[in-house]
Amino acid sequence: MSYNFDDKHVLITGAGRGLGAHLARHLAMLGATVGVVDIDGGNARAVAGDIANAGGKTFAYEGDVGDRETFLRTAAEFAKVGGRIDAIVNNAMILHYCPVEQVEPERLGAMLDVGIKALFWSAQALLAHYDPERGASLINLASPVASRGFPNTSAYSAVKGAVVAFTRVMAAELGPRKIRVNAVSPASIPTPGGMGLNSPEEYEKRAQRIPLRRNGTEEDNSKAIAFLLSDDASFVHGEIFNVDGGVSAAG
Repeated sequence: MSYNFDDKHVLITGAGRGLGAHLARHLAMLGATVGVVDIDGGNARAVAGDIANAGGKTFAYEGDVGDRETFLRTAAEFAKVGGRIDAIVNNAMILHYCPVEQVEPERLGAMLDVGIKALFWSAQALLAHYDPERGASLINLASPVASRGFPNTSAYSAVKGAVVAFTRVMAAELGPRKIRVNAVSPASIPTPGGMGLNSPEEYEKRAQRIPLRRNGTEEDNSKAIAFLLSDDASFVHGEIFNVDGGVSAAG
């Protein structure tokens, strides 16, 4: 289904590549004004350039969203574009897998900053810049690892478990203020980040373990988020939307 997002201003973190970049392009194609945020400014500008060349409305921002001051400053700059922010998508995350005895303080700290702390800053930013009459949406990126145990994913799984808990708490807390809060939980999508950790052969094996017998795509994820941002999902709130081919259902 295609939506008309001409009146939506959406800020997306970690949008310099992978799922975030695809989402930025997808929402811009639907008419949204998109804020592309990434710690790699070159990647953010490249994605924004692609969108602009295709006729879309976009702005690129460089910064570490795990830092509160950076997140709030970026949101304030983006809010100046249309006078408000209609949605924030918390896509940014650091992918790293290792046995628990190899977890290092610095890398763990960075994962917690981007994967958990940034969620708090996003809620604060949205509250500061949304239109209370129009309402807004906050969408987080979860994962099946939040409910299933996979070896060597302790840090990543801890973050995604926190994402699920935060999503549900914010749904209860922000719903009365006309902010819908949901999470999308994709599984086994061979993004550039994922391909850096897993071989093509591993993804082929994963596909055979997924009930639908295929890996997910960036388009699957972007379409799910577009639905959650649309008026068709106006009563969908506090949902962990599994876009995983049945991985969570199969257990």
